[in-house]
Amino acid sequence: MKKYYLGIDLGSTTSKAIIIDEEDKIIGRGITNTRANYMVATEIARFEAIYNARFSILKMKLENEIKSNPTYEKYISDVESAFQYLQFKHKLEKLRIKFMDTIATTFSDDKREVIKKIVEGIVNTIGPEIRDAYLFSNLGSKNQFFRDIVSERYNAEIKKSESDLFDPLMLVYDKSITSVENELTEFDFKELIFQSIELMNEKYAKLDEALAANDSSIKFDTEINLLQGNYKKIYNSLKDHLEFVANMDLHITNMVGTGYGRALLPFPEKSIKSEILCHAFGAHAIFPNTRTVLDIGGQDTKAIQVDSHGLVTSFHMNDRCAAGCGRYLGYIADEFSISLNELGPLAMEAKKEVNICSTCTVFAGAEIRELLNVGEKRSDILAGLHRSIVMRAMSLLARSGGVKNEFTFTGGVARNQAVLKYVSELVYKNYGNDITINIGTDSIFMGALGGAMFARRSMTN
Repeated sequence: MKKYYLGIDLGSTTSKAIIIDEEDKIIGRGITNTRANYMVATEIARFEAIYNARFSILKMKLENEIKSNPTYEKYISDVESAFQYLQFKHKLEKLRIKFMDTIATTFSDDKREVIKKIVEGIVNTIGPEIRDAYLFSNLGSKNQFFRDIVSERYNAEIKKSESDLFDPLMLVYDKSITSVENELTEFDFKELIFQSIELMNEKYAKLDEALAANDSSIKFDTEINLLQGNYKKIYNSLKDHLEFVANMDLHITNMVGTGYGRALLPFPEKSIKSEILCHAFGAHAIFPNTRTVLDIGGQDTKAIQVDSHGLVTSFHMNDRCAAGCGRYLGYIADEFSISLNELGPLAMEAKKEVNICSTCTVFAGAEIRELLNVGEKRSDILAGLHRSIVMRAMSLLARSGGVKNEFTFTGGVARNQAVLKYVSELVYKNYGNDITINIGTDSIFMGALGGAMFARRSMTN
């Protein structure tokens, strides 16, 4: 039986899980918002990593077949997107019910029916939009959270309502989302994967019909054209393999926990590791020439120096204030009534960077409102905020020993385009243009990866 190892990074804003095999190859990834319930978030991330690992194992099992027939990989990826959508759909239905409960207990009769009708209309509108984003635009691969996916579209819809209804509609959302987001549901993988196949077969059949009718409203790409007319044959070829991964025993031999909330994990002491050690080890595993690591997480920022083996030689950490971290950005997003994913793109539209005096999360909101009142643009304010965040990180880097080649940026904030822009500018300005800056698709998972690698090594030592 093959052995697999799990790393859990229980952060203050997000919880990540990574599963690796005996060669340190990542085969499963899971991520969710932490919010109010650490333990549920841990389990959600673990389940997601296990589901993802089954799909990865399927692709590894069919590696030779995929090389000779790329439609197999496209079909499996499409089924995984449908699998993720069905999980989302389950939560969206839970959220619809919670919305109705919140409305019933929050508003008086004269307002209740108005709010109820609008909210039902919003859910009926965004549901199909999100379905299409999963099935046709691969939304599931973008590591967006349930809250973010819903809030972006919910906010866009309530802006179409009368202005005096904005606050009541936001109240419904705010009072409903957390309990649904933190609800743990363990899905039957086998049952859900065959529901996913049925859903994808419906999609392919409709595409076939649209192609036959020369429907110009349907966008076809090369991969879809490869599947056109072949999906039933491909399914028949893959059916036994799908059954295999659905029924296989994915044995987690050992696990290690890390992150801001690691002390809350029900792991023995030997299975808990410092997040500094794990981020350094994970970053070095992906980028072996790493010598400096910057991790901007939800609650703290860490500047870490490592040696050629990925071991920590020095570090400096700011954990006394959330300013400049993920929670700070979340607060700013709430202040602007936008999602976290919209912050970076909006800041990138700036024509200038407004100077932000407040480095405190509490006072930043008041300063933002004052700047908006005097006519400063949202994008310019956000550019200034993002630059101030990076300036704080650069100060930590300097105190830890500076930036040495290569420099690796980890943590959830590394996905923010504006933060990455200012990090690059200031690193090159202060340490030279020859510095190599590493950031990868797994940057947010570095701590969990380091944990999984420690889990494997503790079994072999």
